[in-house]
Amino acid sequence: MQRIEHIYIDGQFVAPHGEEWFDLHDPSTERVIGQVRLGDAHDAQRAIAAAKAAFPAWSRSSREERVDALQRMHRAVAAREDELMEAVILEYGAPTQRSRWMATYPADVIAQAIEALQAFEFEEQAGSARVAMTPVGVAGLITPWNSNAGFICNKLATALAAGCTAVIKPSEMSALQTRVVAEALHEAGLPKGVFNIVNGRGDIVGEQIARHPDVAKISFTGSSAVGQHLVAAGAASMKRVTLELGGKSPTLVLDDADFAAIMPLVLMAGFANSGQACIAGTRILVPRHRLAEFEAVARHAVAQIKSGDPRQADTDIGPMVSARQWQRVQGYIRLGIEEGATLLAGGEGRPDGLDAGWFVKPTIFTGAHNAMRIAREEIFGPVLTIIAYADEAEAIAIANDTDYGLSALVLGSDVDRCERVARQIDAGRVLVNTLAHEPRAPFGGFKHSGLGREMGRWGIGAYLEPKTLLITR
Repeated sequence: MQRIEHIYIDGQFVAPHGEEWFDLHDPSTERVIGQVRLGDAHDAQRAIAAAKAAFPAWSRSSREERVDALQRMHRAVAAREDELMEAVILEYGAPTQRSRWMATYPADVIAQAIEALQAFEFEEQAGSARVAMTPVGVAGLITPWNSNAGFICNKLATALAAGCTAVIKPSEMSALQTRVVAEALHEAGLPKGVFNIVNGRGDIVGEQIARHPDVAKISFTGSSAVGQHLVAAGAASMKRVTLELGGKSPTLVLDDADFAAIMPLVLMAGFANSGQACIAGTRILVPRHRLAEFEAVARHAVAQIKSGDPRQADTDIGPMVSARQWQRVQGYIRLGIEEGATLLAGGEGRPDGLDAGWFVKPTIFTGAHNAMRIAREEIFGPVLTIIAYADEAEAIAIANDTDYGLSALVLGSDVDRCERVARQIDAGRVLVNTLAHEPRAPFGGFKHSGLGREMGRWGIGAYLEPKTLLITR
């Protein structure tokens, strides 16, 4: 039983004022594996005050000083890769290949922030004026359980690169990862108060960050509903907001696609991170005249997908993060059946041979249409929905008929045609015949999928305000 008893404020680990203990579970077994003591509003206020006090000096630091600090962060986090991977498997249940990526990604995004900072132009000429990009102030960084360590490091490295200081509210469900990252960041020897970490509930610690007048900027990754609340809560103090929210991403299969060749991409896009991914391609749009062919190939391919123990090398899909999430996904599977969709694969309950753990059968519905709730609402589990279309125009219309617009995938043999289709899809990122990620490009969503962008120079720019200087000498 692990007990996490401290938060991090003003350069040191301290006991929180809050007294609530939160149970941590192994989602593969459902057993309690530890507890974390949660901070409260008082702790959030202390952290904000520390960040505010550190801001003047850090905001005036040079590019070289910031690069040096980020390089120390990178070395410290990279050295904890194996420890971080063990935490990811234990408290989140990601399969080993995904867990390894989740353990390397935090150091990778710090390196990417360093590269972006080294190239960033903090001043430029605009006619007779100079425009200076100025850090906005204290940033409140709120991270999700589906990639907690990565988002802590990405958001923090970017905020620090811009000259902001930070208060981080990580997911309380990911406290083992948070502890590993916090210890690494402490070892990096940053100035006191430049970053602060308060474990706590969103409606307590998150709410303080959202409403406190000394927090100038919010960066949040999570659900669209919470994102909308943060915008409203921060409006009174005119907070700048970056939101990376939910998705119901289309995978648009064109009629010239080789189904056998593309099916690994289709399933990987939909089942990525055990389906617990905002970018997951959960709506699969297929030409109606080739639907039966696609269904046959998909049925065969999904039968090879294994859901189970994340420590086994051949496991593709791990458990849902919590009992609540498992029940949510099971509810959507029942709903799909009630709505009249046909199960092509999977269904309710655990996969065969698994009597414990929050495991879900990899599930695909067919015979669906875009008005069904399983086609419109974010399920956040390994549940995909096949929707047939008549022609290219209808496919694009269906792809765009959603409240979301985070990501999309277009698959086909004619690359020029794929690009033409991709440019008509309303999403912050559209991939063509690939699932590759480009960290130098902006990432974020249209519509209810968010506000603003992260990554690259766009990410740094989100923590800055332009100041116009007109000087007569």
